[in-house]
Amino acid sequence: MRCPQCGFDVVQGATFCSRCGTRLFAPRPAAQREYALVRILPSWWHFVREIVLGVILACGGLYILLALHIDFRIGIGLLAAAVLVITSATMHRRNTSWSLTSDRLIERRGLVSTHRREMELGDVRSIEVDRTFMQRVLGIGNVVIASAASTDFVIRLWDVPDPERIAEMLRQARLKRLA
Repeated sequence: MRCPQCGFDVVQGATFCSRCGTRLFAPRPAAQREYALVRILPSWWHFVREIVLGVILACGGLYILLALHIDFRIGIGLLAAAVLVITSATMHRRNTSWSLTSDRLIERRGLVSTHRREMELGDVRSIEVDRTFMQRVLGIGNVVIASAASTDFVIRLWDVPDPERIAEMLRQARLKRLA
């Protein structure tokens, strides 16, 4: 094997030329790519208060417009408030998500100001599933993932559908990552 810079004969498998110090070849990194497993959104049940408030405002606005015949601006204002409340709940749900990939768990929150947290699956210390009675009835629950890197670093997946399945997916992805 010869050095491409100075032409010196070097030992087979050497990384650098012993005469001029030129790098003979660069080691190639392992071709392992990260891929997405699942994107998790909070359940609509988490936003039931906002949805009920929006429906009440819309019904009140329609009642004022159609039955009472008082100032129509009040009815239109109530309808606009209903649309605003329901749109706000929809945007909040859409802009809160957790993504599980082959290497990490990513939490994203926010529309105007955003917050992103990541946890490597190799750093997962524990996975807990918490469900209140009402959450069990509705088929939702909370999944809490604690990191081994820090005692206070946790990611909470709140009011997610089928939390047991999500916890099992996290466990399986963690085991594959560690293998």
